[in-house]
Amino acid sequence: MSAALPPGSTVGCAAAGAVIELDQISFGWHGHPVLRSVSGSFAAGGMTAVVGPNGAGKSTLIKGIMGVLPPMAGALRIAGAGRAGLAWLPQAAELDRSFPMTVLDLVAMGAWRRVGAWRRYRGEELDGCMQALETVGLAAEAGRGLDALSGGQMQRALFARMLVQDAPVLLLDEPFAAVDSHTADQLMALLCGLHQQGRTVIAVLHDLDVVRGHFPQCLLLSGSVVAWGRTEETLSEAHLRAARERQGGSLA
Repeated sequence: MSAALPPGSTVGCAAAGAVIELDQISFGWHGHPVLRSVSGSFAAGGMTAVVGPNGAGKSTLIKGIMGVLPPMAGALRIAGAGRAGLAWLPQAAELDRSFPMTVLDLVAMGAWRRVGAWRRYRGEELDGCMQALETVGLAAEAGRGLDALSGGQMQRALFARMLVQDAPVLLLDEPFAAVDSHTADQLMALLCGLHQQGRTVIAVLHDLDVVRGHFPQCLLLSGSVVAWGRTEETLSEAHLRAARERQGGSLA
C-alpha cells in the first residue's frame, strides 16, 4: 500500500493491475460511518461479488466509489479515466418511475458523457441505444413510459443503459432484484459476456449460489471487511458466521 493520503482524498492513480484501490476508506451518511476502514483493490478484468448481511455497507461502498458519497476517511484511487470509466447500475427501487420519460430516454442517458445531456441523439448514438434495447429484449418497448414497465423490464432497461455507456468497469447494485429466474439467467449471461470482453465487473448480490457459480472473486462485508479474495475461501462457513454475528443478519 502506498503512503497514506489526507482523509477523504480521491486521486486517479491506482496501483498497477488495479482499476479501483481503497486505502483505509470509510463511507457513511450524515456523519455516521456505515462502512469503516476498507483497504484492498479490484483487479482489472476481474469479476467480483460484494456480499454481506442487510446494512453491511454493500450499496454504500458502490455509492462511495461512484462519488455519490464522499469519503469520511481514507483514500480512493481509480485508474485510467477515473469515474468517466465507470458505469453504474443502481437499484431500480431508487429510481422515480413517475418521471415522464420513455424507455429510450432512459437508455440514451448512458451516452450523456459522449453527447451531452441536452443534445438530440442521432445516427450512431441512436442506433446504439436501439441495439442495446434489442440485446435485452426491449426494443418493442422503446416508446413506453417507465411507469408501464414490470420489475423485470425495468432491470432490462437499466442493463441497456449500462451497455450504451460502454465503460470498461461495471458496478451493479442488486442487478437481479425483483426479477423472475428466467430474466435473471438472461441478464447473468449478458453480464458474463461483458466480462469475457475484458470488462471489470463488481456486483452487489444476495444469492450466494449465483456468486459461487459465476464470480471468481468475492468481497464479504459486515460494517467492515470480513474477507476479500477467492470466492470459495471468502465464503467459508467461518467467515459467513463472523459476518452474521457482526450484523445480526442473514446472508442468503
